[in-house]
Amino acid sequence: MTETIPTISDITDTALAARLQSALDNKTKPLGALGRLEALALRIGTILGTESPELEAPQILVCAGDHGLAARGVSAYPSDVTWQMVENFLAGGAAVSVLARQHGLALTVVDCGVRRDFQARPGLVSRRIAEGTADASQGPAMTAAQCAQAIANGREVVRVLPGNALLLGEMGIGNSSSAALLLSRLGGLDIDACTGAGTGLDAAGLVRKRDVLRQVLALHAGATAPLDALAAFGGFEVATLVGAVLQAAEERRVIVVDGFIASAAVLVAQALQPHVVQRCVAAHCSAEPGHVLLLERLGLEPLLKLELRLGEGSGGALAWPLLESACRILREMASFESAGVSRKDS
Repeated sequence: MTETIPTISDITDTALAARLQSALDNKTKPLGALGRLEALALRIGTILGTESPELEAPQILVCAGDHGLAARGVSAYPSDVTWQMVENFLAGGAAVSVLARQHGLALTVVDCGVRRDFQARPGLVSRRIAEGTADASQGPAMTAAQCAQAIANGREVVRVLPGNALLLGEMGIGNSSSAALLLSRLGGLDIDACTGAGTGLDAAGLVRKRDVLRQVLALHAGATAPLDALAAFGGFEVATLVGAVLQAAEERRVIVVDGFIASAAVLVAQALQPHVVQRCVAAHCSAEPGHVLLLERLGLEPLLKLELRLGEGSGGALAWPLLESACRILREMASFESAGVSRKDS
């Protein structure tokens, strides 16, 4: 199948931006005193198209899939951890599960291609394409048709979710390799700079991982277009997130970007539709060395830097209260006039 990529419009609105900035400047505080929270408020107001933004029914979407490349020893953990963590998400025991409960965030887990049959239950959506991608060191991780189907699946999943905010999450042993390959190819960067320890490789493991990824890049030297690179390097969960990002952007939802892998999905979506990034908020900068490079390519400044390297959407959930606070500042904080507070002498 050929997935239709939606056209994502430019949401730049200078008049709205001026009204938002004026509202922030007139709150009962010194000019700019809330620092980057003010920039966040302006960004959310612009995404939602209002001077009184309110975040409704926020959704964490964790897309899971296995990777054939994991057989080459690019991860410190075996592939079985993918399905085991899916079960952990659904049982409520993972970090993102705990944080979702804490902050009142709905959590949906999508089986995009995990090597395990899961029992149907609330919170689990099955959009499995195959039992993991193929080994990218031997050929493309996905066929063009599989890649298109995964993107279509991501759009379909988001289309039926309520709310105006989407927090991206993922799970897939080996997917930091896919992210590094995508960043290297689409960002024109050396693979060594894009590649980190992932789930915790030692020094020798990191050398091996970089060697494998260099071979994969050489094998797919012709895969330079965004969708060709995505199909070549995988994975199913990354491609599903690309579709989710495109759909959320089309609907003008606030897109909260988690770590390295989720950011790689946004990088692909941006390559397809540049205005996607206008709807994005970077939750944090992870400990993965390629993430700072990726955020620079996207032009996004992270809200937090906590040395996280977990994925799952955990960073997005941790940053969530900052987004809520930014909206409340706009909606609820008094102006000098309404509070009868004097401004500084001019």
